[in-house]
Amino acid sequence: MPMVLRRATLAFACAITLSAPTPAATAVTKVDSFADWSLYADDATPHQFCFVTSEPKSSVPAGATREAPRIYISAWPQDGIKSEVSFRMGFAVKGKTDGLVTISAATFVLFGTNDRAFVADAIQELKLVDAMKKGAQLSVTVTSERGTVVTDTYSLAGLGQALQKLQGLCF
Repeated sequence: MPMVLRRATLAFACAITLSAPTPAATAVTKVDSFADWSLYADDATPHQFCFVTSEPKSSVPAGATREAPRIYISAWPQDGIKSEVSFRMGFAVKGKTDGLVTISAATFVLFGTNDRAFVADAIQELKLVDAMKKGAQLSVTVTSERGTVVTDTYSLAGLGQALQKLQGLCF
């Protein structure tokens, strides 16, 4: 499945799963929770996609009007993708402006499209996931279409366990 289609499918599934219940919500189910992270999988056998997700512990500026931000790490077994990282910012991301992820002293560059931010380089994405497994918290900073710089801070507690279960479930 092409990357854009994969991400669009995930965005749809996540929107259904993590918003008000609908009849289609059975397409993705919560499998387990690990500290600040939750694992979800589709109902297909074998699974076509699974993901772990978390919401930020803090956001600056506080109280900004936006949809709920989330981080996702997705697996697409049929395509051999084990850890695709994306951030739902909850607002339109300013085009041609890089975002940044910071974990301890490590930084990673993001690109934005619509209300999402992604790691542009697959090798950097793998390094990001590795840093996430070792870190305690992650901050993502992205500029909105209106020019507001937003920083969300996520706890990484439970991520290692969630990713282990994700790999066992989907691969």
